[in-house]
Amino acid sequence: MDLLYYPGCTLKTSAKNLETSAMAIAEILGYRLVEMDEWNCCGVVASLTSDDLMHHLAPLRNLIHIEDQKQDKVVVLCDMCYNTLRQTDVRVKESQSDLDTLNSFMDEENDYNKTVKIMHFLEFLRDEVGFATLKKRVKKPLKGLKLMPYYGCMLLRPREVAIDDAEDPRILSDLIKALGAEVVDNPYKIECCGSYRTIDQKELTSKRAKNISSYAVQHDADAIMLSCPLCKYNLDFRGKEAESMYDGYRQLPTLYFTQLIALALGLDAESLGFDSHSVDPIPLLKQKGVID
Repeated sequence: MDLLYYPGCTLKTSAKNLETSAMAIAEILGYRLVEMDEWNCCGVVASLTSDDLMHHLAPLRNLIHIEDQKQDKVVVLCDMCYNTLRQTDVRVKESQSDLDTLNSFMDEENDYNKTVKIMHFLEFLRDEVGFATLKKRVKKPLKGLKLMPYYGCMLLRPREVAIDDAEDPRILSDLIKALGAEVVDNPYKIECCGSYRTIDQKELTSKRAKNISSYAVQHDADAIMLSCPLCKYNLDFRGKEAESMYDGYRQLPTLYFTQLIALALGLDAESLGFDSHSVDPIPLLKQKGVID
């Protein structure tokens, strides 16, 4: 079964391993992620003010192109892209006047008719595939692996676009259990990773990574499971930098949920892009018997 897929920019650059691992597990589960035609950058951030419509043009153009392909659903992997597209979709479905204004700017585009459903891939796995079904397909349970689920901001805030409870999300924990691993819950799981401060205040972001991970380290977690490319960069790369800032601190390996699903489904680790991680997860995965 084909699924229309919006990739966004990061999945074509620094987060290629998120895309390739997602495509691999989709194929095993009987789906094919088909990249949508004529996609453009999602816009990166949604407008935070009620009178700023210009920041909704980029995401709306993508939604129009989805309708142009005669599709009413799109799957998104990047948390930032998901959040941006969903916020625009929610806004124009709640305000016809805003939609009319935005449509009027699109001189070379068709009007958006509000027919598109936007799903994060994690949400798709939970709601349409089902974690129970996924569990049955597991060939190599991640037994002995203790994982801390980390959500960050984009899947849970604002509440209008959240894929789970904003204060007590369970979707990653439920997935971890379905894969046969142990959950190490963490009160910092919904804290911001530092986001774009990684550009102008690198040390602040490294400190955030250290604060988020320290609880997991203290409670014997082996690694962090997440879904957002920006969070992965900050916890992995900036977290690695935190090792030189704090004596005795060691950052945990940080893995995409798609990579861990792929391992549990029996896929070869060499195809999952672990060589791009700042904190190498291979020694841990070998130690725990997840890979040979």
